[in-house]
Amino acid sequence: MKCCCPGCDDQADADAPVPLCPTHLAAAGDFSGQLFGVEDALPSPCVACGSRVGVRYSSGLVCAVCEWVYGTVPDDELPPPRVEVVYYIRFDERMKIGTTANLGQRMRQLWHDELVALELGGRARERQRHEQFAQWRLGTSEWFSLSPPLLDHVRVLSAGVDDPWALHARWMSEAVAAR
Repeated sequence: MKCCCPGCDDQADADAPVPLCPTHLAAAGDFSGQLFGVEDALPSPCVACGSRVGVRYSSGLVCAVCEWVYGTVPDDELPPPRVEVVYYIRFDERMKIGTTANLGQRMRQLWHDELVALELGGRARERQRHEQFAQWRLGTSEWFSLSPPLLDHVRVLSAGVDDPWALHARWMSEAVAAR
């Protein structure tokens, strides 16, 4: 099959999604890359979220995760964004379900073995989770027995998340970028 470009007599690439010769296919790819960007590695981690994956446009690079413009510096004069999360921490054979807008500070205040999972949300989401797992609640505290339903819920939240701190960093960077 011939290339569909007027005046071109070259053979179209058999695997191409449209009948274009290799030269015109490359030109279309370059045009698409300028318009929509091309995934590329960032030269160094994103300062906002730590990702190494970027999108290269003709105007420069942006982080593929949080869309932070590579090479720009966060405005230190702005207060950090408020991102409320529900956290799940394990200590021995129990789990605490709590909420905070300052995860680092809160984790330094609490005895725990590990930060197991996070989900976006504030007091209402925390209350919802406390009600959901009420039968495994230890007294009137925010601590719960490690029941199969709670462990299943945490497994769902942490699916595909190697590090909850990296997820939190991404949410923070997205909040900064949204400003």
